[in-house]
Amino acid sequence: MYQASVPVFRHYLARVADMVERAGAEALTAQVADAFPAGRQFATAAGFSLRIACPLAGREVPDLPQALGPRLAVARAMLGAMSPADFDGAEGRTIRHRAGFAELEQTGADFLYLYGLPNFFFHLTMGYAALRAAGVPLGKADFDGFHSYPDGFRF
Repeated sequence: MYQASVPVFRHYLARVADMVERAGAEALTAQVADAFPAGRQFATAAGFSLRIACPLAGREVPDLPQALGPRLAVARAMLGAMSPADFDGAEGRTIRHRAGFAELEQTGADFLYLYGLPNFFFHLTMGYAALRAAGVPLGKADFDGFHSYPDGFRF
C-alpha cells in the first residue's frame, strides 16, 4: 500500500510544482468549463494525497496551508516522512470517510485503488488540462516526467 501511494503522490506533486512554476500565477486561474481553476485543482490533489495516505498509515489528516506552493511543499514533506512500516495492515483497515455528501466505509485497498488514486489523478489532470487550455505550453512529458519529445511536439 505504501509503494502504490506515497512514491506516486510525491512524484506527481513534484510534477505539479514544476508545471505551476512554468505556468506562472496568472495561468492558475484558468479552468475547463465550470470546474475549479487550475490552482484549486492542484491544491485539491495535494490535499487528496494526504487525505488518502494518512488514514492508510493510521494517522490523522493534517490541515494544510491554503497557498499552493507551501501546500505542495508540506504535502510532499509529510509524505516523505512516512515509511512502508506505517502501512502494515493498511489493506484491510476500515476507512470511514466522506465523498462529497456521501458517507463511505471501505477497506484500505478499496479506499486507495477505487477512491483515492482516481480522485488524486482526476484533480491533477483537470489542473493540467486547464493550463493547456489557457495556452501554457505543457506536454505529456511535463505531466508524467518520463516521456521525451522534440521541442514543439505536444500531445
